[in-house]
Amino acid sequence: MRNLRLLDAHRVQLQGMPPGDDKEGAFMLPSPVDRASLRIIAANDLGWDHVSVSRQNRCPNWPEMSFVKRLFFRDDECVMQLHVPDSDHINFHPFALHLWRPHDIEIPRPPGFMVGPTEDDLHEGKEATR
Repeated sequence: MRNLRLLDAHRVQLQGMPPGDDKEGAFMLPSPVDRASLRIIAANDLGWDHVSVSRQNRCPNWPEMSFVKRLFFRDDECVMQLHVPDSDHINFHPFALHLWRPHDIEIPRPPGFMVGPTEDDLHEGKEATR
């Protein structure tokens, strides 16, 4: 996770939460989509980086989550959203999504060709193969 002091201009104090530091805190940022407020809570605890992103009337969308990922995590960090089994699902806020990064392991990823062709493949006229 990035040093969150870089986002101090957007830091807010939430009731019942400490003011935060370089690894955690609460922030309000304008959405890159419509300038509405994104409420963001970041934490670094128990072996995880965790960033919660919410809006007042709807869940954040892909452009908003990507925006938050780029602000809170370094470019070389892989971050994930999880769809847990229904039995483990916790819904504390109806319009919140979460970004996670474990500290001690690399997040496994599928081979790139399973997602789609690369720019090089497209220039060479190749298609994604299995």
